Amino acid sequence: MSIKIIGTGSYVPEKVLTNFDLEKMVETSDEWIRTRTGIEQRRIASADQATSDLAYEAAVKALEMAKTSAAELDGIIVASISVDHVFPSTACILQKKLGAMKAFCFDLEAACSGLIYSIEVAHALIKSNIKYRKLLVIGAEKLSSIVNWEDRNTCVLFGDGAGAMVLEKTPEGAEDCVLASNLGANGTYTEILQIPAGGSRMPASQQTIDNKLHYMTMSGQDVFKLAVNAMVSSCKEALAFADMPSASVTWLVPHQANYRILKAVASRLDIPEERVYMNVNRYGNTSAASIGICIDEMNRGGFVKPGDIILMTAFGGGLTWGSILLKW
Repeated sequence: MSIKIIGTGSYVPEKVLTNFDLEKMVETSDEWIRTRTGIEQRRIASADQATSDLAYEAAVKALEMAKTSAAELDGIIVASISVDHVFPSTACILQKKLGAMKAFCFDLEAACSGLIYSIEVAHALIKSNIKYRKLLVIGAEKLSSIVNWEDRNTCVLFGDGAGAMVLEKTPEGAEDCVLASNLGANGTYTEILQIPAGGSRMPASQQTIDNKLHYMTMSGQDVFKLAVNAMVSSCKEALAFADMPSASVTWLVPHQANYRILKAVASRLDIPEERVYMNVNRYGNTSAASIGICIDEMNRGGFVKPGDIILMTAFGGGLTWGSILLKW
């Protein structure tokens, strides 16, 4: 059995928040943000938009491209750290919005690596079970709802959006789009990128609210070093498994965290910067949504053609990381 990506879709909210807007909100500057992150602007969801609403818009576009009705879907996986509710799952809420009542649904939480993890899970489910033919995989985030807008070290980094893919089982004998994959995690570093309160360890209270413990916290320098090392190592393992040199990669599509991280990963993989797809300047870090947004832009913009080799890689809180080598 083989699998193919038959549709992609993405959505970003209309509201644009520029670095100059942030200068009026916190002690920062456009130059400081651009030189350290490469980010110039990000998109911010409206007050009445939840993560499932962003996911819905991306899903509709992916289904249209795939010429697939929601009723045909066997499953929906939503990767997110900014879900609508602790429960029910955002995937179930999305199922209702789409009318995909035949689909099983669940959320997957691997932070910025969420879409990579979700594609791997969907791929395995389709290949191992004769019942499943079409799965919808989405990375969707409303990070503006979990960012402390008084913390200049984090609020400048993040944005909202969603990216979706429809995976389909292909006829016997067809080539599988997934050439190799690699997932990893290290729970030793849970504290360097997290939301401290809101779970069973530290339930919501007046004190956690007053201390702003329901927002993201991050140790930027530690994340930078660990992110580069993990993504490079993961990419090398995927390439080795496929017996493919980095020179064969048409496009490197990394999680859009920070321009300096992207540049460092490409350099250590000997992949020229012109073969690295980047939109972090326009959207900032959209966590689990970022790679899906990139892939849809590339697909709709004519950047990829059949036979191209795409290496996707991500790193996020957990710590988690992963890579998938695709043949388009």
